[in-house]
Amino acid sequence: MSWTTPADLRAQVQRLWDRGDLLRATVTDAIAWPLRLNLKAPSAADLSDRFEAVRDWVRAVADTPKVRIGWREWNHRVQGTQRLPVAVWLDALQDALAFIGKIRQAQRFEALWQQTAATHPTLLSWLSRRPIQALDLADRWERLMAVVAWLQAHPRPGVYLRQVDIPGVDSKFIETHRGVLAELLDLALPPEAVETQASGVAQFTRRFGFLGKPVRIRFRLLDPALPSLPGCHALPGVLPDITLDANSLAALALPVERVFITENETNFLAFPEVAGAIVVFGAGYGWEALSRAGWLHRCQLHYWGDIDTHGFAILDQLRGHFPTAASFLMDRETLLAHRSHWGEEPEPARHDLPRLTDEEATVYDDLRFDRHQPRLRLEQERVGFGWLCDRLACISTGALVSQSPCS
Repeated sequence: MSWTTPADLRAQVQRLWDRGDLLRATVTDAIAWPLRLNLKAPSAADLSDRFEAVRDWVRAVADTPKVRIGWREWNHRVQGTQRLPVAVWLDALQDALAFIGKIRQAQRFEALWQQTAATHPTLLSWLSRRPIQALDLADRWERLMAVVAWLQAHPRPGVYLRQVDIPGVDSKFIETHRGVLAELLDLALPPEAVETQASGVAQFTRRFGFLGKPVRIRFRLLDPALPSLPGCHALPGVLPDITLDANSLAALALPVERVFITENETNFLAFPEVAGAIVVFGAGYGWEALSRAGWLHRCQLHYWGDIDTHGFAILDQLRGHFPTAASFLMDRETLLAHRSHWGEEPEPARHDLPRLTDEEATVYDDLRFDRHQPRLRLEQERVGFGWLCDRLACISTGALVSQSPCS
């Protein structure tokens, strides 16, 4: 039976609620009343073939509360004159809310609207756009408004979230609600208080002028002759392993000629000694912090990543900050020499990478077009250590400072 049931009528009204239309209707003219609901009624043939079922259906629809029914009389040749529903109406918003049991929630939303209109009228557009989300946040709305008011009084404050002093609000609350706060603050703050280039939850602090957690960069000296930091002592035979925030690294200005970047910590720790060089524990796709160090731009950078599509994508990103960076051990010869160590990349990249050299692009195309095998990956830690040492020795004459066990 495909006739509209009372449950179907409620589902239609529930959809209006789920879309936020009924909540919007509590404070705007979002819906014109009376509202006609969709009704599929029995046909004349149904009266002949399924008379008892039709009578039960009429009784169920007639007993549906809060709706007004439009009736029509049928003169049936067998059953005689019959009165059937042909339209169902909701005459007012309160009827619709009562029909699905949402009167109290609507009252709460209306109270939120009035409160916001009195204190932050610029945010009414957000309430209208996201009424269901606003209702979910009703128990936290006052605290959210307090954060908005604090930022209005302290635009781009230059402090950590932990230093925001608002009764009932701690840094955890702000961090948990960064998504909704970003949308509210974009509306409430003047344009000069918002750094529009910083987007997304992860860049909330930068967007609104808070101090962010410092990006920390880890590197090892590869040359014993390089000056270390004061008080920085390594174990005998082990060169210093140093971690600095990005600003401190930028101010360091080490006298090095080469910088190796590797994405694998084991490779980072075991990297052989190289004259006038350091090795950096890689930052994936995040190269902006590293690029702040002006002295690094005067060095020759060598990037060592996995031989897979994402390894080349990271290299392409790196060249957006360091155009002359060279790939290291990401060539066809290395790939084919380690066939027994080939693995599988879960979700290969397929897009073009414009910053690759011709040789790199050839290897990348072999990978993304599955010319050797589907989803091929050679992880960097599977490259033979002897192969690494030999390649280092070939980079430039005298580059290898000490003879390692692999030589």
